[in-house]
Amino acid sequence: MTAKDTGHVNSAFNGADVSVDIPTNTLYHTSRDCIVQQEEEPVMSGWKDCCRSTWANIFRRKTLEKRFPILVWLPQYKKDYIFGDIVAGISVALTVIPQALAYAGIAGLDLQYGLYACFLGCFIYIFIGSSKDVPIGPTAISALLSFQIAGGSWQMATLLTFLTGLIEILMGIFRLGFLIDFVSGPVGAGFTSAVSLIIFSSQMKDLLGIRTSGNTFLQVWISIINDIQNISWPDFGLGITCIVVLLSLRALASCSVGPKQGKSTCQQLLTGIFWTVGTARNALLVCATAALGYWLSISGNEQLVRTVGFVPKGLPQFQSPPFHMDAVVNETTGEVLQEAQTFWDMVGTLGSGLIVVPMIALLETMAVVQAFADGKPTDATQELIASGICNVANSFVQGLRSNGGVARGAILNASGVRTQLSNLYTSVIVIIALLYLTPCFYYIPKAALAAIIIAAVLFMVQYRVIKPMWHSKKTDLIPGLGAFFACLVMPLQLGILVGIGINVIFILYQAARPKLRIETLSTPNGQRYLMLTPDRCLIFPSMEFVRKVINKQGVKSTLPVVIDCTHIYGADFTAAKVISTMVMDFAQRQQPLFFYNLQPRVAQVFEGLNKDLVAIYDISQLHAKLGDKTT
Repeated sequence: MTAKDTGHVNSAFNGADVSVDIPTNTLYHTSRDCIVQQEEEPVMSGWKDCCRSTWANIFRRKTLEKRFPILVWLPQYKKDYIFGDIVAGISVALTVIPQALAYAGIAGLDLQYGLYACFLGCFIYIFIGSSKDVPIGPTAISALLSFQIAGGSWQMATLLTFLTGLIEILMGIFRLGFLIDFVSGPVGAGFTSAVSLIIFSSQMKDLLGIRTSGNTFLQVWISIINDIQNISWPDFGLGITCIVVLLSLRALASCSVGPKQGKSTCQQLLTGIFWTVGTARNALLVCATAALGYWLSISGNEQLVRTVGFVPKGLPQFQSPPFHMDAVVNETTGEVLQEAQTFWDMVGTLGSGLIVVPMIALLETMAVVQAFADGKPTDATQELIASGICNVANSFVQGLRSNGGVARGAILNASGVRTQLSNLYTSVIVIIALLYLTPCFYYIPKAALAAIIIAAVLFMVQYRVIKPMWHSKKTDLIPGLGAFFACLVMPLQLGILVGIGINVIFILYQAARPKLRIETLSTPNGQRYLMLTPDRCLIFPSMEFVRKVINKQGVKSTLPVVIDCTHIYGADFTAAKVISTMVMDFAQRQQPLFFYNLQPRVAQVFEGLNKDLVAIYDISQLHAKLGDKTT
């Protein structure tokens, strides 16, 4: 039998010259048995030609449109898009301003640093962002990571923003977006759930009006229990009331008056009002509680609830990120409050967070992009580059670490956003708030900001994935639970690495223990033989296990052994060495050993150490060999 050309064309190879090497007069079971080799490109005559080619590739129209998506959507912009972008931009601004104030508190920074992260990055994303549904700004996860890594120092937090932005750009240039594939769904769910509980715990100090300390979940709750007797009941009452109001307004946003189709004008108006009030719930709550704080202040009861206090007015100074920290000394006592640190001392303090933060940020951003892609292809590489540039820019205005957030992305999409231009209107409103509204922030109760955060993180706990995971594959719960508990008792950047490590161990175990199907078959002439079929490539972790299984079955049956290599698409030196030893073992026992459907490229690896192996590509040839008494 001969292999036939099925006429199938893989789009992955469009535009490339390929050759297919198929041994003649052979039998292949699947199209994957064909080896596709891309023709080598001619070597450049010199470095000048190489540079010229690279330069020309960079400035190709296709490349420019890929790296600057505004070149694609701006020429197609219509007047009809303006209203949708304005509404979406304003809706996100009303959400991001109170969130930024609250997330700065999570990061252990003054509130203005949260707002500093919400305008310059947003503006830059208009030009280089690939998705209309990604609003750049601080998120709960990025704020908590900043707190645990930077320790509440604005200098460290700004340097973290700068360095992680540079790392994201490099990851994008070298196309390292695939690294997020090592963070599996269970690990991501465990990490997100742990983060929500840690953030919830960190807000207890403002909700209860007590003092807390510690970075991990256990440390925070120990400090809460130790100071619970100093609870402020007015703060607690206000905080609980705010949580109830926020959850009620959240439910109101999804209320629809009348039938799904054919609503009257009044019904459409009411539905729109419900959605607007529910979407702007954070801004409405901040305004209402700030008014309450102002009334308490002028009535002489300002001590009843704790407010956020002074927030500097105006835009931040544009300056380079701090690459060193001077020592801070108490002038009265001479006590050193903060040790001086060089750039490398600061980098050492940030540690593994420089790697973990970009990966988590990419996970968050791509979750938004993919959720609203509507089946269109997504570009993780471009999002890495865009997020990196936005964060590098934010570091020059002392902004907190930022990336796309799922909640704000959902608001953008629901608001009818049409293009990335919505980020312009969000940036403008944040700038207006910094220029004119910061004196009003003084009266916002801390309990209200804590309520905003708690009402948001309650829905981050991924408990719904447990049941389908249990029914699908129970062992996937192990890395998920491992990441969850590790993040609760350890710093987050170490906890997620533990979850990834557990996942990698599972992957390595599966690679080291491939499945082998064992069958006793007969030729048309009645010659019985043993067929062993590995289900994957042969690489060094699995070879000793495979050798033991094959030798054991060969000794036990004494029948000729055929190894079906249909699913073996690769091998390494260790595999070739073990196969060579196994061929000699079978030869010493005078027991026939054949390799069926062995890929030519794999055969080259094996024959590098042993020329005596017998590879057969046709079932009739195999039966003839098995029936040959001289074999």
